[in-house]
Amino acid sequence: MSEHFDALENREPEVRERDLMAALRDTIAHAKANAPYFADLLKDVDPASVTDRAALAKLPVTRKHDLIELQKKTPPFGGLVAESMPVGRVFQSPGPIHEVEGVGADYFRAARALFAAGFRSGDLVHNTFSYHFTPGGWILDNGARALGCRVFPAGVGQTELQAQAVAAMKPQGYTGTPSFLRIILEKARELGLETSSMKKALVSGEALPPSLRKQIQDELGVTTYQCYATADLGVIAYESEALEGMICSEDAIVEIVRPGTGDPVPEGEVGEVVVTVFTREYPLIRFATGDMSAVLPGTSPCGRTNMRIKGWMGRADQTTKVKGMFVHPEQVAEVVKRHPEITKARLVVTSADNVDQMTLKAESSTTEPAFAEKVAETVREVLKLKGSVELVDPASLPNDGKVISDERSYE
Repeated sequence: MSEHFDALENREPEVRERDLMAALRDTIAHAKANAPYFADLLKDVDPASVTDRAALAKLPVTRKHDLIELQKKTPPFGGLVAESMPVGRVFQSPGPIHEVEGVGADYFRAARALFAAGFRSGDLVHNTFSYHFTPGGWILDNGARALGCRVFPAGVGQTELQAQAVAAMKPQGYTGTPSFLRIILEKARELGLETSSMKKALVSGEALPPSLRKQIQDELGVTTYQCYATADLGVIAYESEALEGMICSEDAIVEIVRPGTGDPVPEGEVGEVVVTVFTREYPLIRFATGDMSAVLPGTSPCGRTNMRIKGWMGRADQTTKVKGMFVHPEQVAEVVKRHPEITKARLVVTSADNVDQMTLKAESSTTEPAFAEKVAETVREVLKLKGSVELVDPASLPNDGKVISDERSYE
């Protein structure tokens, strides 16, 4: 399975970056002209000035959790949807958060991920993502049909009927969560149904631990790959036969930033996934997903040359309550910003005799007690709470993307 979806996948990195930056400038101009939210957010940005990732990193971030309030104030889409563009479907995800789907083929960019997972024109795809309210089912449905596949819109639930449908229609592939794939195939075995036609799967929506992948492949006979997608953005990254991380979509710019900021982290460091897509209907620019990942060095052995990420590594929203007050990653980032001597920090929350305690562990070039006291003053000013400061050696904090670590025991 060494062929590629198209020539974009093995472009020289310099060529890809040039093309992405050109698409970015066009998207910024389009968003400013057609989406009221971005017209205001980017009012001081000249699209022509955004020529590289350093310039991109200076643009403001829009966070997924912001959408709830934005859409309440300006229903239904918060001013983020381009008013001049036709929309094919509208959705409502938990929150509630509203999303749109444009009218073009493969709007959510899933065909490339399906191709990398072995799906080909003419295949019948058993799609068990939900078609109800959210765009989940439509993301894979549209990608499969753009690839030339036929789709059985199975949706969620009804395990026995799902197993019977697989036995009767003999699909070549499955899309849905990995746990539900296992449940369907085990039910089919229990009922004595034949499901050997199903040889491949593209899964998403939940973690795929190695043990579950091995069970699905070795015991149930389905070669399984995964993709990373969100309701707002569609497919962001996907696995190939190399199974070394996830390859980023060719039609998006993916950044990994320090949680609570828009600042890119060094390659290999865990941070929050921020994505820019070029969809005309919903031109999301520096959209912070709230998910954590890290960039893998080099390129995939499969020959695809785009940037790779490690996949989903947890959530970036580490907001917690301390002594009845919310503490946010953005506040920790503000403390760090005020002290250039600090390269990285982690707020550790513990409890002693049921009294909350805070310690800011800060990687610093200086270990002077007077500097620690100065930082503690900033903590009180920014967080409105008292906390101790522990200065630690550079590169000594865990590389897990955590800015706030809640280590209280609630037993």
